[in-house]
Amino acid sequence: MMFKSILIGIGRAMARYLTSPMKGFVPLSTGDAVNFHRVLQPGDIVLIEGNTRIATAIKYLTQSTWSHAALYTGPIGGRADHEGVAHDMVEVLVNEGVVSGSIAKYAETHTRICRPAGLKPSERRAMCTYVISRLGQTYDLGHIIDLARYFLPTPPVPSRWRRGMLALGAGSPTQAICSSLLAEAFGHVGYPILPIIPADASKERLKLRNELAQIASLRLFVPRDFDISPYFAVIKPTLEAKPTHGRNIARRQGNDSS
Repeated sequence: MMFKSILIGIGRAMARYLTSPMKGFVPLSTGDAVNFHRVLQPGDIVLIEGNTRIATAIKYLTQSTWSHAALYTGPIGGRADHEGVAHDMVEVLVNEGVVSGSIAKYAETHTRICRPAGLKPSERRAMCTYVISRLGQTYDLGHIIDLARYFLPTPPVPSRWRRGMLALGAGSPTQAICSSLLAEAFGHVGYPILPIIPADASKERLKLRNELAQIASLRLFVPRDFDISPYFAVIKPTLEAKPTHGRNIARRQGNDSS
């Protein structure tokens, strides 16, 4: 028992270090902070480019801009910050577990909104209820091998092995780092994230089918999966708020160059 407590203490210290911001790195924000919140709908996934030590490794291993994901739920009853701002999203943090917060904290960071197509309002509510019911769940940071690997320099790794590296140790921190809880919420209502490949597909496609099955079985969903999923639309806050905005800007730029 004492040995386990020591491991957890070490794990917490490692998690604090890995989740602290890297000096000098500020993710480029190309979003529309004004319209970001108003276009969100319950059930939307918000992808975030993190600026922590562990985020750098996740972005490399997943070959993606995105290192973190949160589920927008809409206002959560009885939960607000010290200024009275209602919590309206759920996310999983390595050092805190499943927590709620205000999505406004990501309004000025580099984000992408991914919206599941065709979900019924009742299914969206069911998903949100599912993740809200997991609030307070924590992860066993005694599995320090899951954290220790992020202290090592990341060597060049063939692309086919990168996701597998996330499974090293396969302890609780892996679940926190990956987007497993959010993927479970979509599975709860029978909504796919990864492409569905039929059994009669070509040999190459069947190989991919096996890889996707492994991802699902090991719960190695990562933020990038929502971005490239064929079942999610990318929502641009500026264009959602002002559908002709981009065209008007392009027209003005064209006039300026003539």
